[in-house]
Amino acid sequence: MFNYFWNLFSNDLAIDLGTANTLVNVRGEGIVLREPSVVALNSQTNEVQAVGTEAKQMLGRAPGSIIAIRPMKDGVIAHFEVTEKMIRHFIQKAHNNRKTLVRPRVVIAVPSGITQVEKRAVRDSAESAGAREVFLIDEPMAAAIGVGLPVQDPTGNMIIDIGGGTTEVAIISMSGIVYSKSIRIAGDEMDEAIVNYIKRKYNLLIGERTAEEVKISIGSAYPMEKSMTMEVKGRDLVAGIPKTLQISDEEIREALTETFGTIVEAVKIALERTPPELAADIVDKGVVVAGGGSLIKGLDTLLKEATGLPITLADDPLSAVALGAGAVLKDAKLLKKVAL
Repeated sequence: MFNYFWNLFSNDLAIDLGTANTLVNVRGEGIVLREPSVVALNSQTNEVQAVGTEAKQMLGRAPGSIIAIRPMKDGVIAHFEVTEKMIRHFIQKAHNNRKTLVRPRVVIAVPSGITQVEKRAVRDSAESAGAREVFLIDEPMAAAIGVGLPVQDPTGNMIIDIGGGTTEVAIISMSGIVYSKSIRIAGDEMDEAIVNYIKRKYNLLIGERTAEEVKISIGSAYPMEKSMTMEVKGRDLVAGIPKTLQISDEEIREALTETFGTIVEAVKIALERTPPELAADIVDKGVVVAGGGSLIKGLDTLLKEATGLPITLADDPLSAVALGAGAVLKDAKLLKKVAL
């Protein structure tokens, strides 16, 4: 009876602490928060000015006294104190700033390749932000659960989770990761590749937000039936004045070739190292792709051509990890099996 009331008032939650976005899944309520992992600080007082969507709007546009920071880099904590403030803000916002009788238990999804030191940093940040108990779960495991793969069965399941800071490739069977590969090549590197390409080819400097808009609008991993163009604005590095140019989907595909090549190589290595029986299952069931990177046009076609396997895009790729972490939070037996 005590445990019933303990759980009732604790408002346990699961967090997808991503490099680009943070999602919070409150038990019994579902995903209640989805905001950019950005914090705006006053550079003189170190006080938080804004967090999330409001802070992202300040990236590259704030005066010198305000700095907009992305405290997560490549899926791990780059700024400990700022991350703690961000987590605290999101926990409070997820609970509508109401006081809870018991501090929440928190499940946090982390990249499969992070070190023990990095795991400790995540735990410490969440505990400092108000969590009474912190459980970590591998992102690919959370994503696989979130998209509905039968991870507890003795059968091979393959998931590719392309986020903002990392791409996770994993083979899962019987609630365990048989093989995983985490590469720090994902959405951020795609944006950076677009910035560098336009800078190199046109001597035009564009910002991260513009590069992200280009990637989302006309970015593709495979030639499309209909070509697309987009107007891009930036600063001419020769004349030093603002300039506008038209850029095509073919050019952006060229800019992203190396990034996609690295992801495809990671997938091939995973398949090479998969035990034969599980490989046979994957041939039959195919591969599921989740994460924001799966929204890139033609990615499924590229992966299918590279592997020869059926490729399925998750129905809600951006929420897969948060949904999976939330499902684990409700299942004590599964939590015990998959927690790090």
